[in-house]
Amino acid sequence: MSAPKRRVPAAQRGARLTRRTPADGTIQLSRRGSARRSPRFSGAPSAGPHPVELAGLLHELTVRLLSADSLTQALDRLATFAAGALPGVVRCSVALIGEGGPLTGAAAGSAGETFDQLQYAGSAGPGLEAARTRSVVTSADLPGDERWPQLHAAARADGLAAVAAVPMDVRRSAVGALSVYPDRAGEVSPEVLVTAMALAGQAEVLLGELHRREALTEGAEVDRAVGVIIAQRGCGVQEAYAVLQESAQRLGLDRSTVAGRLVAAAARNAGT
Repeated sequence: MSAPKRRVPAAQRGARLTRRTPADGTIQLSRRGSARRSPRFSGAPSAGPHPVELAGLLHELTVRLLSADSLTQALDRLATFAAGALPGVVRCSVALIGEGGPLTGAAAGSAGETFDQLQYAGSAGPGLEAARTRSVVTSADLPGDERWPQLHAAARADGLAAVAAVPMDVRRSAVGALSVYPDRAGEVSPEVLVTAMALAGQAEVLLGELHRREALTEGAEVDRAVGVIIAQRGCGVQEAYAVLQESAQRLGLDRSTVAGRLVAAAARNAGT
């Protein structure tokens, strides 16, 4: 009788765990969760987070993110929450890359601002690599990691010794990563890594829900603006949508912003 297959936590599904160690080289977990090599951690073995404690963290994160007024505020709350929940971490940063849009970032912690700025400006670094490859990217010696030599000076100046970047995939919206920076060099502890993966897995679902809500709100505002254009011009629906899109392109603004201004102007005129 074959041995039962190990279940892979939701935060690890679709992601490949890549870890460099001096003795073992690279460790990879496939989509089915089968390990090519068994991971080894330096020092004494460390247990992962207690399930009850982890459940409490995920519940609190859910409440904080779903009560956010915008996606930007949710990212700020995610970074702040992770920085406070993960022991021995000096900085947490979050980066999201939307389709055709600019990178959106947030961070919390006492160090690392210059490091993140250079990483995003140069489009290379642990967080962006995790987002693009859908892999967990770690470094035990960030100031000397040969993958990002352009970041060595910033890592030393900011006091960043190591990193673990966990990918996030916000469905139909963006890809990104939650990056955590421990306060000392060496392999990131299993407790911190597992907790960060759980937080990232929960966050990508919650951020997807927030994005869905924002899309619904934006759609309703656009529909109201189209109604205003129809009333003003006496045109059809398709022509009204085209007018709104042309106005947005001419002003260099997104369609929802132009729609909001048009609806607000119509409301003011109706009140005079």
